[in-house]
Amino acid sequence: MHIGVVGATGTIGSRVVAEALERGHHIRAFSRDATGAAARETRENITWASLDVLDPAGITAALPGLDVLISAFQPGNAARDMADTVRRSIADAGVYATAARALLKALESHPRTRLIVVGGAGSLEVEPGVVLADAEERLHETLDEVGLPRAYAAAVRGHRDALNVLRTSNRRWTYFSPAEDIAPGERTGRFRVGEDQPVRDAEGRSRVSAEDAAVALVDEAELPRFVQRRFTVGY
Repeated sequence: MHIGVVGATGTIGSRVVAEALERGHHIRAFSRDATGAAARETRENITWASLDVLDPAGITAALPGLDVLISAFQPGNAARDMADTVRRSIADAGVYATAARALLKALESHPRTRLIVVGGAGSLEVEPGVVLADAEERLHETLDEVGLPRAYAAAVRGHRDALNVLRTSNRRWTYFSPAEDIAPGERTGRFRVGEDQPVRDAEGRSRVSAEDAAVALVDEAELPRFVQRRFTVGY
């Protein structure tokens, strides 16, 4: 397959690239400025290009030849500077919905290309009909547990808004909500898949490694199960 990855130098995006390459796919890796990454690249079956995910025309130009576009867009690069990413996310929480609109606009001319958007856990239900982003006390508790400032609630709601944008579209989109606690770790390939509620372990924690999130994303790229739907994973 030919897979595009937006945010290919980030925490999740870089692991998606590595996982997909390991499986023999051809990767077109995108970042805001791909010059440095392209100069350092030594792997086969990967090309780099700069891309502004807020520019529909630029995305449209990047789509020819791609079977799937996976967007792991973040306003900053959490893999390099998490604090900066948090600041940027809080400063412009509407950027996630803006990116979703730009991606959908680009797909108008490439309706066969599938889109997988890596979003947030805040749109998962904490009880029937109630999502975490709308349950302020529970949301603050969750942010405390994963070490994020409570002001990051604005970004959590921004991710929820992006999912709602996708839900208005008839394009071939999929939305991925990672676990509430996601961080670099071990690739086990062993996790459970859910849909609208967090997947929790025996201790009640919603957690997954970034490596296993990448496994789940490439699994979905290879064998689509959640077209025009959201899914999540956890241990």
